[in-house]
This record gives sequence, structure tokens and C-alpha cells, in this order.
Amino acid sequence: MQLLTAIPVYNEERHLESVLEEVRRYSSRILVIDDGSTDHTPELLARQSDVQVVTHPRNRGYGSALISAFSHALTTDCDVLITMDCDGQHEPARIPVLLEAIHDADIVSGSRYLRDFRQNTLATPADRRHINETITRELNELLGFNLTDAFCGFKAYRRDALKRLRITETGWGMPLQVWVQAALCGLRVKEVGVPRLYLDPNRAFGGVLNDADERLAYYRQVIQQALADNSTSSDWLCEFLPTSRSCR
Repeated sequence: MQLLTAIPVYNEERHLESVLEEVRRYSSRILVIDDGSTDHTPELLARQSDVQVVTHPRNRGYGSALISAFSHALTTDCDVLITMDCDGQHEPARIPVLLEAIHDADIVSGSRYLRDFRQNTLATPADRRHINETITRELNELLGFNLTDAFCGFKAYRRDALKRLRITETGWGMPLQVWVQAALCGLRVKEVGVPRLYLDPNRAFGGVLNDADERLAYYRQVIQQALADNSTSSDWLCEFLPTSRSCR
């Protein structure tokens, strides 16, 4: 099985080298998408001779970095793409767990709430936990999934699954578009437990998304748009959020 591990980064000079050092233990092919970093991340990446780098001249957003990762993966001979963050929240040692689980799935997603780990940090920021629970529940009701964590970026994708996805959401809501498209395409999805690590609970999303209500509204809009983009989803859309009931 040919494996490629993709890591989106934006101003990750603090964690970059230690994360790459650990990832190398489990993946010989590493792709870093530098999403317009303005700190020393570009200089640190220039020293990594064994790492492929895609550079965005300016910051485009988390989803945009993963869109670049998907596109790059499909130009290579990789069979499975792993995606993970570079802020210390995802343990590279869990990569083999994702790979073991994908033998009968198209997408395997880490879940920070599937089970407890001794490494778990003591508390999840309250607004993040509430929003995650709310959106996860609404996705399950809408799509027929049984997810426990709608937002974890630690995932494994089969190449054939990547070919079927048409991701356009460039912001933090990109994983929600993935779930909608996975359901509409009939992809097999599975979760595996990963530790819940919040090393910097004060880390901000940026802009209006720092406001929890605005963030929740944005996530719901991403889901509605993902459904609206597929003509077969109109009946589901009318049954979903209160704001869409007028189409009945």
C-alpha cells in the first residue's frame, strides 16, 4: 500500500520540526501544504529535503490547503492519503491505526470522543464541544451516519474516494462538505478513537468565527450549500435546518 501523509500548516514554526520527525517514523512520503505562512515556517521547510512542499502565496484557509493535498495526491501513485494537523493535536503514532481500519472503508476519521485516553487533556473548550456535538448530531440525523466527531482532521482516504469528492469549501467547514459528499456518493465511512489533545485552548479561528454563534451559523450554511450543490439532495435539504423549511 502506497501511503502519502499530508499536513496543512499556517505559521507552525513551533511544532513543525518535531511533528515531521515523528511522522517520518510511520510515513516515508510526506507532503506539507504551507498556506501562506508569515513566520519562520517557510525557512524551516526549506531544510526538509525529504518533504514535498506545496506553497500558497497567501493564506487561503484550512479547506483550501486540503484541496491542494487532495489534488496533489491524485497526481501521484499513492493508494491512501493521510491528513493530519501540525499543532500537536494529532499523534503520528495513530497513523497505523487509521491504515488498519481502512481495509473495509473508503474514509476513516479520527474521533476525539469515541472513547477516553489517558492522554486526553482535562477539558475541551466549552464552545467547541457544544458546536461539535450539535453539528455532529445534525449530520447524523440528516445523513444516516453514526459519527461522534464531525470535525477531526486526522483522516485516511482511499484514492478512489478522493476521485469522487469535489471539495470547494476553503474554510474551517470543509470537513462538513466531505461528510455530505461521502453520504451522497455512498462511501463507506468509519471512525477510530484518537486522544483529545487541546494544547492551546485559546487558539482562535480568526475573524467572525471567533464568535461561537457565528461559527455555528457558518457550519450550518456549509452543510446546506453542500446539499444544495447536489440536485438529488433537495428533499433532504427541506427536512433539515429550520432555515430551510420554507422550501416545503
